[in-house]
Amino acid sequence: MNTGSALKLCYTVPLWNRLSRVAVCYGGPRHLSAIAKNHGEKRPSMQEPHPDIERICYSEDQLRDRVTEMGRQITEDYAGKQLVVISVLRGAAIFMADLVRAIDLPIEMDYMAISSYGSGAVSSGIVRVLKDITSDIEGKHVLIAEDIVDSGLTLNYTIKSLASHHPADIEVAALLYKDRKDAPRIDCKYVGFEVPDEFIVGYGLDYAERY
Repeated sequence: MNTGSALKLCYTVPLWNRLSRVAVCYGGPRHLSAIAKNHGEKRPSMQEPHPDIERICYSEDQLRDRVTEMGRQITEDYAGKQLVVISVLRGAAIFMADLVRAIDLPIEMDYMAISSYGSGAVSSGIVRVLKDITSDIEGKHVLIAEDIVDSGLTLNYTIKSLASHHPADIEVAALLYKDRKDAPRIDCKYVGFEVPDEFIVGYGLDYAERY
């Protein structure tokens, strides 16, 4: 991961369209969708802001510091317990990787793949399980590492699915919690940042597999 200026895009070769920061797309999904169709054009340099991006919400340093704080609290809360950290691919993969390294405990990791967005910017309302966990979590303490809580549809489905495996308990560590008036409040034990109801990309949060 690039550790340069906090307000610049981070590109990896050949995946030049990834962000190591959290940013808001300029003009929302409509503008982004139009931009995404023109990715064959000249690529921006490392020093230029990407044309899709309106502003940076959180810098790389802010993300690292907050995830470290969350990991420290999780370490205290789960000391002496069998902890399994589960993330929903693919958006939460980067957050989970950083989070588990900040947890100073022996832990298990597993992954689920669930989709409610497809290639769009708004949830379709239909949840599909693409990959289930393979670990035995019965009687263990489960922590879901979630990139962003939006409508809550995917997260609620994930919690119900994991509950069928009879863990000791299930808690949620969300990097971002979106403030939506039209969605029910979901109890997350750990929240990195509360964010406005805007379309956010970067640090693993994608739009149609980009960023």
